[in-house]
Parts: sequence; structure tokens; C-alpha cells
Amino acid sequence: MLASYLIGLREGLEASLVVSVLVAFLVKSDRRDRLAHVWTGVGAAVVLSVGFGALLTFTAARLAYTGQELFEAIASLLAVAFVTWMIFWMRRAARTISGELREKLSGAIELGSAAVVVMAFLAVAREGLETALLFFASMQSAATTAEPLIGICLGLLTSVLIGWAIYRSAIRINLTRFFTWTGLLLILVAAGIFKYGVHDLQEAGVLPGLSAYAFDISGVLPADSWYAALLSGLLNITPQPSVAEVVAWAVYLLPTLFLFLRPQRAKPAVPATAA
Repeated sequence: MLASYLIGLREGLEASLVVSVLVAFLVKSDRRDRLAHVWTGVGAAVVLSVGFGALLTFTAARLAYTGQELFEAIASLLAVAFVTWMIFWMRRAARTISGELREKLSGAIELGSAAVVVMAFLAVAREGLETALLFFASMQSAATTAEPLIGICLGLLTSVLIGWAIYRSAIRINLTRFFTWTGLLLILVAAGIFKYGVHDLQEAGVLPGLSAYAFDISGVLPADSWYAALLSGLLNITPQPSVAEVVAWAVYLLPTLFLFLRPQRAKPAVPATAA
């Protein structure tokens, strides 16, 4: 539930911020007549995202055991790739995303109502599709689907409330710091998903070494304990992983954390004559 809540909160807040920027720009520029077009694009993006998640679940359920494991492995690896790209992109763009969105919306308004719908749809659909894929991948290691579903719904609800409060200027939030901390947590979640993807490849027979265990700590981490369930659900830490799973977890986590925590280079100052 915690991993799903984090996914819903992080991805949902990105989408909520996009919508709040678009709505605030239209209201302040006295273009309320375009609000319906924005909400049409947002609604279409939500429908597409839910449909994509349902398609992933339906497809996985209709496959045989080997095919299902392979499908889930591919989905997990794709989810890790997308979430990693998203984390680093948002780290760079957190300070400039508002201005870029306003500029794009201004151009879309000049083109017509259809352009506004498409612009809002594309801005939200990217986050929605990433959320559906990441949620599907993280759900594979869960014992039931109820808790992850509750977690992501609570995360999305929280993100909508925060987005609304920011729009109403009820709260102020340091977006750079927020996306840094949630990015760190998502890197840990993604490392667990990558580890589980390797496990699925071993289950499907694509990779060997399923029974070659790196260690066995089931004595100190009982599978039926609450803390084992917490570590497994949030970080996919299991008491008896294979060597390949541990190697995959470390190979993803260590360099990704290093690159993410490395200080960003300051942009060179613009010369006075160029300015």
C-alpha cells in the first residue's frame, strides 16, 4: 500500500500541478471560455490511463504461466525505464515547468479549441500512462490487489487535494525539495521493481539461477511478519532472493542514486552584450 500510495502521490501531483497551471493561466488571462476544453482533455487522459491499466491486467490474466511471467517482466522493466526518466526529467524541469506550460497553452489558444483539448490531454496522459504502468508493475509482488488499489487511490486523492490547495494559494510547497525526496523514494521502489522483473525472467526460464540464493534471512525476516510485508511491499526486499536479483537491485540502485544526488551544474551566466 505504501509503494502504491507513493506512486499515486508523486505522479498524481505532477498531473495536478499541470492542471492547476493551465486553469490558473486561463482564469488570470480572462479566458474562462477555454476551461471546458482543458477539462475535456484531462477527462480523456484519465479514461485512457484507466483503460491502459485495465488492458495490462486483462492481458496478463489471459496468458499461460510462462507467458504471464514474461509479460510481467517486460512491464516491470519498462516501468523502471519510464520512472527513471521521469525522476531525472522532473529534477531538471521543476523550476521551469510552469512557464513552459503557459507558453504552450498560449500557442494552443491561438490555434483553436481542439488544440487546447489536445494540449491538456497530452500533458496529463503522459503522467497517467506512467502511473498505470508503474502501478501494474509494483502490484505484481503484492499478495492481494486490494491494498495496492487502496494505496494508489489515496495517493491520487492526496495529490488532487494538494494541487487544489496550491491553486487556491492555501499552501506553498517547495517543489524542488518535494520532487527530490519523492524521487529518492521512487528510486528505491524502482530498484525493487527491477529486482522483481529479473525474478519474473527467471520464472519464465529466460534467465538461469532461480534456485541460486544469495542469502536466506527468513529466520530474522519471517514472511508472515508485518515488517517483512512492509519491506516486501515498499522495496521488494525478500528473505530469500536469488543472486541475480541481488545483483540487479544493486546495479540499478547504486549508480542511479549517485547520478540523482550528484549536484546539478549551474547554467553559465549570459554575457551582458548577449543580453
